[in-house]
Amino acid sequence: MSTYSPQFYPGTTQPAVNRSKYINPRYTWEKLRSISDEDIVTLLGHRKPGEAYSTVHPPLEEMKEPDCPIRKLVEPTPGAKAGDRVRYVQLTDSVYLSPMAPYVRTWAVNWRYRGLDAGVLSGRNPIEGRERDVEKATKELIETEVFDPARTAVRGYTVHGHALRLDENGLMFDAVRRYAFDKEKGVVTYIKDQIGVPLDKNVEVGKPLPEEELKKRTVQFRADHIKITDDKDLLGFINRIFELRARSGFNPEEVKSL
Repeated sequence: MSTYSPQFYPGTTQPAVNRSKYINPRYTWEKLRSISDEDIVTLLGHRKPGEAYSTVHPPLEEMKEPDCPIRKLVEPTPGAKAGDRVRYVQLTDSVYLSPMAPYVRTWAVNWRYRGLDAGVLSGRNPIEGRERDVEKATKELIETEVFDPARTAVRGYTVHGHALRLDENGLMFDAVRRYAFDKEKGVVTYIKDQIGVPLDKNVEVGKPLPEEELKKRTVQFRADHIKITDDKDLLGFINRIFELRARSGFNPEEVKSL
């Protein structure tokens, strides 16, 4: 009997290969920077660093829930075990060669993290879950190659700006001005948390990647870089999806002949 091997994403061009790689949980994202746990908590703005987690129910081991076979099969996440409240992080990606895109990150989150609910909008990616589980995922999402300090941003609200021009330092526009470029250090620094509340202590998220490096790491197709029409395997995959949807919408039996 053959072993099922998920494809994750079709295509042979660099953006398609990057998509498949970033989604695949067997691939370890390359760590490019280090952000302290305290800074992650500060950036999210849900609690103060060192403050105890708020809970919505007692720890599971104290609740004496009725016997259930599903509970025996599914191991609860650390946040669920402790009874953490549900919190979130929201990221947005510039259309100018950001390493990630909301829909690709959502696939990656669904494959890589248990207990997190990722959503997709036009230019934003809200990720919800138990508070300590969200913090753990946020740290990995910011410290690794799927985040660029200039082309990816943490924005709890007023996310608009991902499709606007970049400033002189290559940073995405942010109407709330949550971050700034430190010219002396060459790093991007958050001066407000994701909600837009001014910080007592700024949070550095590292140096922006060079343009050529972004081109190697991005999951985005662009007319001025690699066009989606350059990838015949991916284009055939997309065309087949639309053809199947159209044909089987009128006659489901058509699927068998395609």
